[in-house]
Amino acid sequence: MNPESLIASVAINFGLAMVVLSLFSILKKQPSNAPIYYARRLSLNHQIHFDRRFFSLRRYCPSLSWISRSFRVPETEILHASGLDALVVIRLFKFGIKFSVVCTVVGLAVLIPVNYNGQDELSITYHSMDAFTISNISRGSDRLWIHFGCLWFLSFYALYLLYKEYNEILIKRIQQLQQIRDRPDQFTVLVREIPFCTEHKARACSADHFFSKYYPHDYHSYQILYNGKDVEELMNQAKSIARKINNLKERSEVKQTNRSGTFLLDKSDREEAKLALQEEKLEELRLKINQLQSESTLKQKELPVAFVTFKSRLAATLVAQSQQHSHPLSWITSMAPEPRDVSWRNLVIPYRILPLCRLGVFLTATLLTIFFAIPVTAVQGIAKFEKLKKWFPPAMAIQLIPGLSSVITGYLPSAILKGFIYIIPFAMLGMAKLGGSISKSKEEIKTCNMVFYFLVGNVFFLSLLSGSLLDQIGESFSHPKDFPARLASAVSAQADFFMTYILTDGLSGFSLEILQPGLLSWDCIKSCFYCGRKEKNPYLYSLPYCRVIPMASLSILIGMVYAVVSPLLLPFLIGYFCLGYLVFINQIEDVYDIIYETCGEYWPHIHSYILMAVVLMQITMIGLFGLKSKPAASISTIPLLLLTLMFNEYCKIRFLPSFRNFSVQSAMKNDELDMKSNRLEANYENASNAYSPPCLQPLNFVASGSSSTRLFGSSS
Repeated sequence: MNPESLIASVAINFGLAMVVLSLFSILKKQPSNAPIYYARRLSLNHQIHFDRRFFSLRRYCPSLSWISRSFRVPETEILHASGLDALVVIRLFKFGIKFSVVCTVVGLAVLIPVNYNGQDELSITYHSMDAFTISNISRGSDRLWIHFGCLWFLSFYALYLLYKEYNEILIKRIQQLQQIRDRPDQFTVLVREIPFCTEHKARACSADHFFSKYYPHDYHSYQILYNGKDVEELMNQAKSIARKINNLKERSEVKQTNRSGTFLLDKSDREEAKLALQEEKLEELRLKINQLQSESTLKQKELPVAFVTFKSRLAATLVAQSQQHSHPLSWITSMAPEPRDVSWRNLVIPYRILPLCRLGVFLTATLLTIFFAIPVTAVQGIAKFEKLKKWFPPAMAIQLIPGLSSVITGYLPSAILKGFIYIIPFAMLGMAKLGGSISKSKEEIKTCNMVFYFLVGNVFFLSLLSGSLLDQIGESFSHPKDFPARLASAVSAQADFFMTYILTDGLSGFSLEILQPGLLSWDCIKSCFYCGRKEKNPYLYSLPYCRVIPMASLSILIGMVYAVVSPLLLPFLIGYFCLGYLVFINQIEDVYDIIYETCGEYWPHIHSYILMAVVLMQITMIGLFGLKSKPAASISTIPLLLLTLMFNEYCKIRFLPSFRNFSVQSAMKNDELDMKSNRLEANYENASNAYSPPCLQPLNFVASGSSSTRLFGSSS
């Protein structure tokens, strides 16, 4: 890629970002867009103040108020309002900013001058920006020791930041668990593989007898689960019919208002007939649901799964973290997820076949990763326009239009790749839901892992190989002595492509994230269809951890690998993380809903992603030092790699157990606080009623007027 292509990419992405962000700042001021840009605040019944004057100039002018507001939001406010998981996302962007700023200072002040003056005569290669990369350093040059020193410094700085972040997140996790100690999951244990009681022909009594016998003073109650798929389907049908009834009544009222005095009797009769028919269907469904929810019917659909509630957090913690039976596949216990986080459909899956489900998910994700190599290779073919002209001669016609080839090679490859990547988190989340996880949070954490390793394999490694190494194979076979030099040049050559990828993912990607063009289009279609008759509900969606965390982690990985190789990429990363920080503070505060709270369980996985980036940076430099005929530097980097791996093992021992388990000390401390405030009994009583499965939730039908029926569910 030549400098003109890079400039074209910068110009297009920057211009698109300015237009989109200006449009967002205007649209956010319009009251009609509140369900999109203030969805979370509306759901929490917060008052939103708009300038409703139609001819107000301020209302239709772009502003930067949302940026200054995002900078002023403190971490304590995010933690209190949205939880530690949302704060972890923000801390990830702050980590990227801290690391990128230091790397940029080192790169601009030390590495770029060294690289540029790396040879007596500037080497002229196809990649003209190689003059600023390590590939411009002469083989065997002592200047490589400067890169060696920078590698050690940046590695230790990254490990320092990782340790500091891990420790601070752990402290906040312990504090958060204490602040939310009234949550039902701290008193509740999920029990699986409950044996069948042959005497009473049921599993429920088996659970009650077991825990009454072995935990007579701590056991409180249980909630056995049922295979209620048919009941849930009928409930969904009933809710759908109830919505139709309400819509029919609303339409009837609108017509009566618009045609007062001239309302046609035959149309009124037809509307009443439709309402009566729907109410009759709703009543039939209610009777069927009541029949299926009877005790005799449910007893035949018992699952070997139950939520067991204890009278203290200490007892629940000890039960969840100990083996209950000599047979390890009976009475399997774990801490229950919070009620809103439970994945009810996966609790139906027998525990013994869960490995097969996970294997199926792994194989499917692997196949997706392999097939995705096709578009990645095609994208690299576009990026290498000189090669493309040899493979596909008609592409030479592009050069007839001035500047078009720069746009195609500079902007188009990263934009196409970003478009393909956008669907990956949704596909991976769909696979993760088939893996048998007991909670939505575990599904999303698993999705984060799959998406991150997918991105590392396809976006990073495959882009590197298909764009650089494979292009050099033919020349390397004809000139084998030049292979090491060509490989070293190829590694740094892909820095141009990753610059454009970071630009597109940051400027265009984050700008479109905050604009929400899909929801805007859908809202416009709905407004045209209903003609403004129907009141808008907030477009409330959960924070997409599985999309944000892997993408930001990949950018950190790219920045670390190229921190010493090609420092010119680093300033783009600072802009990437700063914009991401601003955008997602706005989204967390105003837009996305928080549907569960794991108290920071995402961070151990983020830690492993970043540590993998540090290791890749060191391995890359070991290879480059060898290719640059500096074996002493290459060998001297190996102890750094070993120290990094030892640091990882230490973090696993020091921090990871506190994220996987709830300590006895913390459980006892929270129990003592509840006993002092006389809240312990109320909390475990609340926990005993919190895990009612969807098939047991009673449906109440309340008449509203003469011809409408409203439906709502309530926990028993």
